[in-house]
Amino acid sequence: MSSRQPCSTVFVGNIFYEVTEDMLKNVLSEVGPVKSLRLVFDRDTGKPKGFGFCEFYDVMTAESAVRNINGRELSG
Repeated sequence: MSSRQPCSTVFVGNIFYEVTEDMLKNVLSEVGPVKSLRLVFDRDTGKPKGFGFCEFYDVMTAESAVRNINGRELSG
């Protein structure tokens, strides 16, 4: 049994550097409305680190995103 609490925020990893926030938001919006999306950038170079976080409005949509989008290739 998992002790992990349900969460509406999903970690998004292995993002190619040329993928924009808009491109990613379009894909994630396929499962439901996105509340916020934040890509992480290197503080010194300003280059993307290849991961980010997407917050959905509810836990069920976040879980659906993990089930339905996990492993999908967006660009590359």
